[in-house]
Amino acid sequence: MTTYTRLDSPIGPLLLTSDGEALTGVLMGGSESPQIAQDWRRNDDLPLFAAARTQFTRYFAGELRVFSLPLSLIGTPFQRRVWQALAAVAYGQTTTYGRLAVALGMPTASRAVGLANGQNPLAIVVPCHRVIGASGALTGYAGGLPRKAWLLALEQGRPLPSLAGTEQLRLTL
Repeated sequence: MTTYTRLDSPIGPLLLTSDGEALTGVLMGGSESPQIAQDWRRNDDLPLFAAARTQFTRYFAGELRVFSLPLSLIGTPFQRRVWQALAAVAYGQTTTYGRLAVALGMPTASRAVGLANGQNPLAIVVPCHRVIGASGALTGYAGGLPRKAWLLALEQGRPLPSLAGTEQLRLTL
């Protein structure tokens, strides 16, 4: 059974999901807000969620660079390879879809890498926000580009951009 909780954050509410033993999702509002299935149960007291709250609080305060939570990544073997490569992108650094494809030994698969990146169920923890376009421009992010810019600024120690005007990015629970 999937359990969930809501976590307020500087970039808006996050929806955390778990299978009871591992974190299975970190979702935020965006162009497609996550939907809570009828069989999901809210459990704000799950110890895993308490640990996640602590780590997210430290991350948003600039004190935590690597999350240490049990994770369950459900996806195809290719998606899991991409997500593992994402996890290797260091805090404060960025990479491109093309560089990830090369690192995976598939230099012509940058579009497939981008699609897998977009299916990452564990936003922030598996840092898909650290992937930018080949030109250096911010490209696609399920939580919206303002959030991506904010997360990168946080990690790079730059002034945090405003999230004003992102009402459409709010998560409704």
